[in-house]
Amino acid sequence: MANVYVYNNQSGAMEYYALAESDAMPYNIGRTLTVNEFRGSSRAGTLWTTRRAMEAFNVTRTAWGRPIYVGYAFKRIWEGGHAAMSQHYAGVSFDVGQNLDSATRDQLRVTAEQTGVWSYVEPAYLTPTWVHFDARATPPACAAGGYPLVRQGSVGNYVLTLQDALNALGYTGSGLDGYFGSGTRNAVISFQRAQGLDADGIVGCLTWERLTELAVSIGQTATVVNP
Repeated sequence: MANVYVYNNQSGAMEYYALAESDAMPYNIGRTLTVNEFRGSSRAGTLWTTRRAMEAFNVTRTAWGRPIYVGYAFKRIWEGGHAAMSQHYAGVSFDVGQNLDSATRDQLRVTAEQTGVWSYVEPAYLTPTWVHFDARATPPACAAGGYPLVRQGSVGNYVLTLQDALNALGYTGSGLDGYFGSGTRNAVISFQRAQGLDADGIVGCLTWERLTELAVSIGQTATVVNP
């Protein structure tokens, strides 16, 4: 079984599902993306994504008209495997088509671009042996890209990613629920003070950069929340 959190972009609320590995992901149509496929190589007990990302996959799968092999999708930041501020840790990124030849992958990449449902489809020169697309939130807090600014009152998958990184580094008290409340703000301030950052409780570019660089690939520490 997996605990799956979904940020519903339409309602602005977090949704929770307890699902078997063979179950379809929430909002998936036609069981074309199972929990196990979305999980990929992650072994975490709790996963998360957004309704927008799931519906974007539906649109792309329908446009493609055949199965899409998912090589990599979700990862927890402490599991690593990607860049520090990867959209995979936010649960909105897919690396697909690793089983296709180059020409067919190019067709899939064009199909994903033409749907217009993804925030970003990576060009072939950056991902020559797979197709990357993601439904990242914009604008990013850093000019170079990455995660959006979050603060007390924020809700969603990026808050979950924040809470996960804080917990992994031992800044506990925020839980793992996707809601940026006072406990999360206090944990952020403690982290900022320890790192010599402006302790305003707001997670902007500098806080995201420092936090993700320290948390990525750290492994499942004793303070990780992973029911």
